[in-house]
Amino acid sequence: MIIGVLKEQQPETRVALTPEGVKTLVALRCEIYIEKDAGSNAFFSDEQYLQAGAKTFSRADIISKSDIILTINSLQANELGSLKSGALLIGCFNPYFNPDFVKNIQQSGFTSFSMELVPRTTRAQAMDILSSMATIAGYKAVLEAALALPKFFPMFMSAAGTIKPAKMLILGAGVAGLQAIATARKLGAMVEVFDVRSAVKEEVMSLGGKFIEVEGAREDAAAGGYAVEQTEDYLRKQKELIHQHAIKSDVVITTAQIPGKKAPLLLRKDTVVAMNPGSVIIDLAASTGGNCEYTRNNETLVVNGVKIIGKSNYPSEMPADASRMYSNNLINFLKLLISKEGQMNLNFDDEIIRGTCLTHKGEILNEKIVKSFEVMK
Repeated sequence: MIIGVLKEQQPETRVALTPEGVKTLVALRCEIYIEKDAGSNAFFSDEQYLQAGAKTFSRADIISKSDIILTINSLQANELGSLKSGALLIGCFNPYFNPDFVKNIQQSGFTSFSMELVPRTTRAQAMDILSSMATIAGYKAVLEAALALPKFFPMFMSAAGTIKPAKMLILGAGVAGLQAIATARKLGAMVEVFDVRSAVKEEVMSLGGKFIEVEGAREDAAAGGYAVEQTEDYLRKQKELIHQHAIKSDVVITTAQIPGKKAPLLLRKDTVVAMNPGSVIIDLAASTGGNCEYTRNNETLVVNGVKIIGKSNYPSEMPADASRMYSNNLINFLKLLISKEGQMNLNFDDEIIRGTCLTHKGEILNEKIVKSFEVMK
């Protein structure tokens, strides 16, 4: 069986499979075709891939000859027509917000798996690309905030006097938020954390953060660890509490997202205007509308002296390790699809395979995506 790996288009710098990953798949009796310079932006050379057992081919040859194609972002619409009959496409296709691609791949009849759809279960943890990339985002967001803030993060005591530690507010204690807490505490900042899920309180406190709680939050165990939409009364209380803590903070990092929906609005314009000049907001939910009312994706704005950084693709700023993590997640998933003889084995009775499948034989197989599209109509 041939597995093809494509070079991502700029500004993406990651690669779907590393040379270490090639060795693993070769041991599973697979041939690996890789596009020239596919890993160069992540600091993996063609020579490393060749030494690991891969072969280099043109993009067109890989698309037309591969049984499985590994990618990060969507293929171009005109490339779908060149796929080999029966080929599988595996990547990170952002299906909730990319309906045109989903419809194109559905109409083409090919089988596709979108790794954001991996069920958030214990068995699937080793395949969870969202958690892997969120770890990087939380880490990098704190480092960028430290560089952008015109103050120290830690407390300093010197002959020149005492410098108070920076105060940070983190909105959302998922994987990105928890990593942000850990990184900020290591740098010496004082950290407060807000989340609608009471279950994360213990984790927040174990990392040295102070948990801010609003009573009356709706929680749903079936949401896979994500927040869910809240009542109007709760949202009013939430707005007041966040406002009170945000205007006293030097840094606010927002991470809250709801799958398939626009990111919840947590930082209103009046809150931003009331913050101290020099403060920094980093919005990790920028690609889905942002948690801050001023956020613009991939842009940095300054409002009343407050710097607002809208950025969702921090993993591309740390491509070497981001690619290693993504590659390992993919390999763990591929082990479910490849038999001991190196042949394709699509077992749709497996909850992970079925849950991650986006399209198959002309149908959208993922029920959540189907419901999302029905709402759009």
